[in-house]
Amino acid sequence: MLALTRYQSALLLRSHRWLPPLLLYAVLLGVGVRAGEPVLDGLGFAAAALLPSAAWLVRVCVTVEPPAARDCVTAAAGGARAHLASVLTALLASLVLGCAAAGAVLLAGDAHAQDRATEIPLPQAAGAGLLAVLACALVGTAIGVVANRPLLRSPAWSVPVTALAAVVLLAAGASPANAAVSSLVAGSRDGQAPWPLWPCAAALLVAAAVVAPVCLAARRRG
Repeated sequence: MLALTRYQSALLLRSHRWLPPLLLYAVLLGVGVRAGEPVLDGLGFAAAALLPSAAWLVRVCVTVEPPAARDCVTAAAGGARAHLASVLTALLASLVLGCAAAGAVLLAGDAHAQDRATEIPLPQAAGAGLLAVLACALVGTAIGVVANRPLLRSPAWSVPVTALAAVVLLAAGASPANAAVSSLVAGSRDGQAPWPLWPCAAALLVAAAVVAPVCLAARRRG
């Protein structure tokens, strides 16, 4: 699996198709995050903005191979393992983006609550922010897995499904991504830095529950 993931990562880097999701993420951060704002608010926005980019990166990774190369990899490694490597590559790429954004927010943000008086310890804020990034990256990856091949092959379906699912899962109170981001915003209001452990665990379960059957479907169709 490590060799397949390295192969998919090389394909992703050389294709330059990672640029649009990166630019989307950068634009969202430029609009929603400002220097000097409460650090937990900035971390919450950085995590939330990662979700659509993570879903987009999955589409990039599962479609980046030329058909002939994909057939060769499927024949050598199996459709399930090949598809899983693409998904893992997308997840790792989104985590790199999210961690970089979280680091920038920690450097530029104000380590205080919304009242500007209660201090927020940066190590606790960093832990909370990184866990929220992980939760949103996992949920975005799950969306991308459902909205692309082998389930949905046409962009006419996959693109609107991805956009709609991203909006719903960011807004829905039952979503792990929403819960992780909301915990940071509430912590900023209350002067605490709670770690969203349960939202992360729920996001991991959701991603696993989605990825496993889709990889099996990829094996059958491969």
